[in-house]
Amino acid sequence: MIKFDKLLKFGCVIITSITIFFFVLLSYQIIQPVPVFFTLLRILNVTLFIIFAFRSRSLTIWILVSIVAGAEFGHDLPEIAKNMQFMSDIFLRLIKTIIAPLIFATLVNGIAGHNDLKLIGRLGWKSILYFEIVSTIALFIGLFAINVSKAGVGVILPATANAPEISVKAHSWSDFILNMFPENIAKSVFDGNILQVVVFSIIFGIAVAKLSGNYKGTLLKFTGSLAEAMFKFTNIIMYYAPVAVFAAIAFTIGHVGLDVLTSLLKLLATLYVALFSFLLLVIFPLVIILKIPFKKYLIAISEPASIAFATANSESALPSALESMERFGVPREIVAFVIPTGYSFNLDGTTLYLSLACVFVAQVAGIDLSIGQQLAMCFVLMLTSKGVAGVSRASFVVLLGTLSSFGLPTTPVFLILGIDVLMDMARTTVNVIGNCTATVVMAKWENAFDQNKAENFTNKL
Repeated sequence: MIKFDKLLKFGCVIITSITIFFFVLLSYQIIQPVPVFFTLLRILNVTLFIIFAFRSRSLTIWILVSIVAGAEFGHDLPEIAKNMQFMSDIFLRLIKTIIAPLIFATLVNGIAGHNDLKLIGRLGWKSILYFEIVSTIALFIGLFAINVSKAGVGVILPATANAPEISVKAHSWSDFILNMFPENIAKSVFDGNILQVVVFSIIFGIAVAKLSGNYKGTLLKFTGSLAEAMFKFTNIIMYYAPVAVFAAIAFTIGHVGLDVLTSLLKLLATLYVALFSFLLLVIFPLVIILKIPFKKYLIAISEPASIAFATANSESALPSALESMERFGVPREIVAFVIPTGYSFNLDGTTLYLSLACVFVAQVAGIDLSIGQQLAMCFVLMLTSKGVAGVSRASFVVLLGTLSSFGLPTTPVFLILGIDVLMDMARTTVNVIGNCTATVVMAKWENAFDQNKAENFTNKL
């Protein structure tokens, strides 16, 4: 059996390499397409991946295989794929039912159960400090990448191009501060406002910590039981994740197709390279410096990251991220505070994308921004990019608002809109990885990281 598994892995690598090789040859029109041959080759590739997933018994592997299979299905049967979004929407709806009770239960139980009210204060300023430093580095990496690639130089807008109409209104800094505090917790849960749920849970947890006797014990038992039930709920839903991922990718490829990549491949490649560089130069070295088991860390973040990539939705990965990082050795109270808070303050992928996109628009318009103008733009983005994770199309609101404030044209955003789904997949993934890593940093900073749990972490079903 072990020999078969090795042969299977070897076969997957060989067939995948051949498929990619022929795809490159076709892209550069070096060879003429033979539809039947290439379709059979891709199907064989997907079939080997599916067999490998059955053998591995890993949910992460199943999700990654679903991404490949969904892309193939969307490419070959686009008309059917265009009607499959409801399958991924089912998963997103179920996930959204978990988020509020899970955050509430874990935070209240973590705060009141440990009676360490100073922990929240320490986590608050440490987290904000870390978030701002890392997000600022992401902004500069985005600026550097687009200035090197000059992806917007020479791009010609279509004659029918118009600035996209976005229905969401941009928020000022004072609006963002005000919006942190709930006026009605039921409304906050209904609207999916994570930050308001976090603020309510923190205050409620402090109140429970100040109780005495049976009152406190009863509430702690309730929140503890609720947290465990929500984690079990998450485990059940995650068995459906590969189906949802398959449908989400098939729907995306069925609608967008692969042809859109040709004209904007340079911009897409610039973003992906910049995001990967951010992980390679900032996030991964940080993990190594902190002496975290790196291979186990990659396994721990792989599940929430792959879900985020496939669905292009940060919320869909939140329950998985909470559970994975707790099993990885980060205390529950730290995980429950840092990850939801990071969804508003630690959007590394989004901030990098915004700095890159602003300069790209200027390049398309033929406007040469000075270093000073670009740095000023970064400062504005540091303030305006907060809190965009939970609002659909909010990154466009921030982008359009920033462009307008610097007197730049908004019409070139039409080009970005064409491949926004593919860009959103990457930036959302980096957002989730950044927040998962932040929990490890905070746990290490608090001397609360469980090294044994990390070394024994597994993602087996």
